[in-house]
Amino acid sequence: MPQRTHLPPTASLAEPDPSNTGLSDTGSSARLIAPSAERNAAVIAEMLAVHGPHEGRALELASGTGQHIVAFAAHLPHVDWQPSDIDPTRRASVDAWASAANIRPAIALDATASGWGAEHEGQDMIVLVNLMHLISEREAHILLHEVAVALRPGGFFALYGPFLRDGCTVSDADASFDASLRASDPEIGYKDAEAIKRWMRDAGLHPLEPLPMPSNNLMFLAHHPL
Repeated sequence: MPQRTHLPPTASLAEPDPSNTGLSDTGSSARLIAPSAERNAAVIAEMLAVHGPHEGRALELASGTGQHIVAFAAHLPHVDWQPSDIDPTRRASVDAWASAANIRPAIALDATASGWGAEHEGQDMIVLVNLMHLISEREAHILLHEVAVALRPGGFFALYGPFLRDGCTVSDADASFDASLRASDPEIGYKDAEAIKRWMRDAGLHPLEPLPMPSNNLMFLAHHPL
C-alpha cells in the first residue's frame, strides 16, 4: 500500500513477536505479530482451501507481517506462494515467519501502482487481505486492473476485509474505525460491497456474491474469464 504517515494506529497494529528467538542484524526480532492476523489467518486460509486452486502460483499482495501467508501455505501445500509488500520492515517479518518450502522470499511490490500486473502475469491465484479500506478509490481501481492483468485466464482472486453494505457500516466499531480512517485521509475508508463488485467487473473480473466472514468482514471471490 502507499506509505501514508497519518493513519490511525488501529489501521495497522503490528508489534515484535515476543516468542521469536531469531534476531535481525540490528539485534531485534524481525518477526512482527498483528492481533487481527492472528485472529483471521486460519479462517481465511480455510476459505481459500475450499474455493481456490490447490496447485499453481499464488501472489499475496500487501502481505504485512507474514502470518497470513504461513496459514495459506499450510492449507494449500501444493501452491507456490509469493508474498509481497511495499514496506521493507514487513517484508523482513514475512521472511522471518516463513519456513515452508512453498513460500518464496517476499518481494517489493506496491499493489496500488500501475504496471505490476504485467511483471507478474500468469498467476493462478491472487489474495489481498485488509487493504481496500486503507487506499483511495482511484488506487482501488488501479489495483483491480492490475490483478486482472496478472491473473491467467481462469485465475482466482480473493479479497478480504471490512466493507460498507448499502453505503452503511454494520456496527458501532466499524463506524468508529471508518470515521478514524477518513479523518486521517478523506480519500480512504470503507468501500461499499456493491461498488467493489462493479469495480471488479469494470476491471474484467467475474465476481461472485461476497461471503460473510467473522467480525462483520466479507470475502469477495472473483475469476478471470477463460
